[in-house]
Amino acid sequence: MSSFPDVEQKLAAARIRLILDKPFLGALVLRLPMVAGDSKWCESTFSDGKTFYYNHDYIDALDQEQTQFALSHEALHCALSHFHRRGHRVKHRWDLACDYAVNPLLINDGLKPTPDAMHLREYEGMTAEEIYPCLEDNDNDGERDLESKKQSDNADSDDEQSSQGNGGGGKEKEKQNDEQSEGQGEQDKDQDDAGKGGSTPQPAGLSQQEEDELSLQWEQRLAGAAQQALQSGKLEGEMARMVDHLLQPKLPWRMLLARYMSATAREDYSYTRPSSRRGDPAVYPSMRSNETNIVVAVDTSGSIDQEEIEEFISEIDAIKSQVRASVTLLTCDSKLNYGCPWFFEAWDQFQFDVEIRGGGGTNFKPVFEWVEKQDKAPDLLVYFTDADGVFPEVEPNFPVTWLVKGKSKVPFGVRVQLN
Repeated sequence: MSSFPDVEQKLAAARIRLILDKPFLGALVLRLPMVAGDSKWCESTFSDGKTFYYNHDYIDALDQEQTQFALSHEALHCALSHFHRRGHRVKHRWDLACDYAVNPLLINDGLKPTPDAMHLREYEGMTAEEIYPCLEDNDNDGERDLESKKQSDNADSDDEQSSQGNGGGGKEKEKQNDEQSEGQGEQDKDQDDAGKGGSTPQPAGLSQQEEDELSLQWEQRLAGAAQQALQSGKLEGEMARMVDHLLQPKLPWRMLLARYMSATAREDYSYTRPSSRRGDPAVYPSMRSNETNIVVAVDTSGSIDQEEIEEFISEIDAIKSQVRASVTLLTCDSKLNYGCPWFFEAWDQFQFDVEIRGGGGTNFKPVFEWVEKQDKAPDLLVYFTDADGVFPEVEPNFPVTWLVKGKSKVPFGVRVQLN
């Protein structure tokens, strides 16, 4: 049991200790008023982006260091705008992905996790968007730590609930509306719960405008907290790198791809001797526009679906005319697919005489072997893949940009994450 006379004092003391020892997290925690939640809907901790709700008995069972973790966990969810970033994703899986993203940051920052904190080393350093498809592909890794899928899907369909998920790193269970109504009718029955949040209603969901405004507020709070912590010399390591990444301007992958392709397009001067018929022996530099030669490879293995392939090829088609690029398109799973390569000039529209499909395993070597056999190396090779396959042993002598779906790493080249 806690050495504090009551849970409220325990939370206040934990917040003060965070301000002193972890000023970045402490400044974020201060932004969340603390309210005891009804045990019918709040079994651990929870935040809707505006308030820190807690279960009295849950906090009472934690030691002081774990209480700091629980406070920081919810505050960091808010600071990362997890309540705003879910989009179309399934809620129970999104909540779990957010926990797997947040908890390693806190643990590596020296905080003691709560007993129910979700943590897998393989997800360290990844964002919730990167983790989410991994859970989708490996349901047994994630869903065994949640309630049944039926209950989770019911929670996902309840749009009135906040999009902010698990608290304290654990299993925040959202009840259905009929249970909430029944609980409201019984709230006066248990007088012993007074002061323990027994009468606190579950917060309503946020409108889109409220989410947008709240997300902007937390972005500003994150920047302010980081500045204060940096000035005090108490923001470093993985937490500092995460903050630095978040505060950088964000570019969608399409813009990044256009930037990489544009960087290879060159405007240069030519000193080629003019025709002798002109009679002028002098050689003057003249502007010459070089068309960029780009090889685009698409992973058509079973892990990349047809819609994603079509979306990627459409994007390449749109960009190539902007950067005056001729494109050689290769599709490959364990080997080059039938019909390729396809050659397109900058003004050509992508059209294919066969349907682009694969479905086998993933081997990147056939693409690089084909390129090596050509007379001239490309200005850039762009490879769209999940990066889960066999790579060449030797790095090629031309630039490579990998557009990666999932968490796998690449041994060379520039890796651009597709969320």
